[in-house]
Amino acid sequence: MSYYFVIKSLHIIAVIAWMAGMLYLPRLFVYHAGTPAQGEASQMLKTMERRLLRYIINPAMVATYVFGFLLAAEIDAWKDGWFHAKLGLVLLLTAAHHMLARHFKAFREDRNTKSQKYFRLLNEVPTVFMIGIVFLVVAKPF
Repeated sequence: MSYYFVIKSLHIIAVIAWMAGMLYLPRLFVYHAGTPAQGEASQMLKTMERRLLRYIINPAMVATYVFGFLLAAEIDAWKDGWFHAKLGLVLLLTAAHHMLARHFKAFREDRNTKSQKYFRLLNEVPTVFMIGIVFLVVAKPF
């Protein structure tokens, strides 16, 4: 088995884990926004959100970057336009990740002011970036 395919496999696994978390965390926020602060349900959601962010989403994002840069170096992707566009979308996905982390802190401190509708809309943002990233990687349009 070649180094390239091992790194590519690990990158895909990390991306799947990162995306799963990025799609699930805003859904938890939808439920959390509908519960009273300090209640039993709120405490349970805080625990779920913390574990998801710390043990799945954050490590998966780091692994995605590490394996992604190793892949880029292996195939010399730095010269390709599609790679720069993909990297731009990955950076936007990272910004969304940090936005979710700020919302997590607001919920943890019982100071969330956003509605369930806001979090339902926010739940779609990672999907849009994912679609663009997959298209660029598979089609390599430029």
